[in-house]
Amino acid sequence: MIFHHFGQYVLLLKKVFKRPESTKVYTKELFHEMNEIGFGSVGLIAVISTFIGAVMTLQIAFQLVSDLIPPAVIGQINRDSNILELGPTISALVLMGKVGSSISSQIGSMRVTEQIDALEIMGINAPGYLILPKVLAGLAMVPVLVIIAIFCAITGGLVGGTLSGAVAPSDYIQGIQGGFNGFTIVVALVKACIFGFVITSVPAYMGFFVRGGALEVGQAGTKAVVVGCISILATDYIITALML
Repeated sequence: MIFHHFGQYVLLLKKVFKRPESTKVYTKELFHEMNEIGFGSVGLIAVISTFIGAVMTLQIAFQLVSDLIPPAVIGQINRDSNILELGPTISALVLMGKVGSSISSQIGSMRVTEQIDALEIMGINAPGYLILPKVLAGLAMVPVLVIIAIFCAITGGLVGGTLSGAVAPSDYIQGIQGGFNGFTIVVALVKACIFGFVITSVPAYMGFFVRGGALEVGQAGTKAVVVGCISILATDYIITALML
């Protein structure tokens, strides 16, 4: 069953990346999806990341209570944790719940109302027209959202640590600046690109092959989020094992 779905998923992607019939139409859809996926999620990502950064600072400060450990280490650990793991992964899981369910429901509704069949009868490559702009928008906007998430998490850590008294602002900033390895940003962006592909392609697959009515569309949306989240965590492990 798993191999059947994987094969069907690969065949769908083959149709998705066929040469577009009209570049102008696809470009218009691409910008629309970039707005939906990117700008429509900035507020949610910023709020969640800010609080995650603040909580991380408090927890790290609680665990590193020792006269032998300088307070600046708190900022350094928070920075590296958010860049390598929390920023990309938490953002991807949040986006899978928000964007993934929307994509699956949208394409699933078009399938059960026979709009996709109508597109195919008209000679339009339905997978390319419906899915390709979403995939490209995910590849373009998810890395941007991850960068915003990392910045908000680090800033939230500074604000949370200062307000609680867990760490002095000067110590936290010193920790952020000390011992920085630029390769961690590369790892975060690689994760973000792959997560963007998963967030858009997996729900699109679930919606494209849905059969039935409104109940099945809802079930496909739930399944898309579950499978997508598992896929994100699995790819997160693989990328980390290969790059670090």
